Amino acid sequence: MNILKIRNVEKYYGSRSSLTKAIDNISFDVDKGEFVAIMGASGSGKTTLLNCISTIDRVTAGHILVSGEDITTLKGNNLNKFRREELGFIFQDFNLLDTLTAYENIALALSIQNTKYPEINVKVKEVAKALNISNILNKYPYQLSGGQKQRVAAARAIITNPKLVLADEPTGALDSKSSRMLLESFDALNEQYEATILMVTHDALAASYANRVIFIKDGKIFNELIKGNDTRKEFFDKIIDVVTLLGGDLNDAL
Repeated sequence: MNILKIRNVEKYYGSRSSLTKAIDNISFDVDKGEFVAIMGASGSGKTTLLNCISTIDRVTAGHILVSGEDITTLKGNNLNKFRREELGFIFQDFNLLDTLTAYENIALALSIQNTKYPEINVKVKEVAKALNISNILNKYPYQLSGGQKQRVAAARAIITNPKLVLADEPTGALDSKSSRMLLESFDALNEQYEATILMVTHDALAASYANRVIFIKDGKIFNELIKGNDTRKEFFDKIIDVVTLLGGDLNDAL
């Protein structure tokens, strides 16, 4: 079952005299429960694409459907409702509220939806266990490591059971150990919650945790890899091969 359908999406920036085509006629689907990574060098269009899917930005042409609903036509309260109920967000810089504990940060999205406290409590404890953060729920963000903050952010993103979780460079601010712990947490969300995750990343190791990797170059789909029965190491090696083919600054995509 398709959760996300991208159809002939184009995005232009600038004025008529100096147009920049950030996304050039991209189409692909993401099925329920898939973990898909999007890779590409800086300026390839991958973040612009994520911004269009997240409704932060509007497409110039084409359609984006989430669970059959064309989100490119949503406005006002309908758009806000869609963001609040159907999407989960994980950002590179965590975006936690400093004055709230980890528990309160995670619970906030449910509070906004007027969920009753007993149900909130059960859900927060359940997702905290899945992400191995049960022992830090009473701590404030300043008391947490980067990796812990990002797992709290992941818990907050999944707590409302969104149709789609969007992760923008989620390992960008983390060291290698914290990155691995976060990516293993994504595996847990993917398996235990059947979370559908779309992750933009520069990091080949992060991408190797996904089921599928879509490579973008100059606003177009350059290549696509499916993990299948590969081990993570085998998949990582294949990703590196494509990154090398992409050319440009190799370090920019690693």
